[in-house]
Amino acid sequence: MATFKTFLIFILAGTLLGTFIASLVAPSYIEWYNSTPLASQTMCNLPEVVRRVTTSLMHSQLMGAGIGAGAGLVVAILVAVRARSRAKQGPGSPPPAATAA
Repeated sequence: MATFKTFLIFILAGTLLGTFIASLVAPSYIEWYNSTPLASQTMCNLPEVVRRVTTSLMHSQLMGAGIGAGAGLVVAILVAVRARSRAKQGPGSPPPAATAA
């Protein structure tokens, strides 16, 4: 149960971190992608542009959440494997057995 809790915490933390990073990075990318070349004056259908930009932002956030969850899962697996290997070794080497003479 503790391993499941560790996995869930890392996955959720990765999801939140990925969404946060995507929310910071995506707007500048979307602005660059939707800007007109040479800053010329253009006519556009504003509701369509708003819908497309909003969809792009939400898609970017979803991709960031998925990538963050995957990275969190990888980190959780590494932490679980490391904890398991340390548990097998114990706190230190066992003392040598005393022989009766």
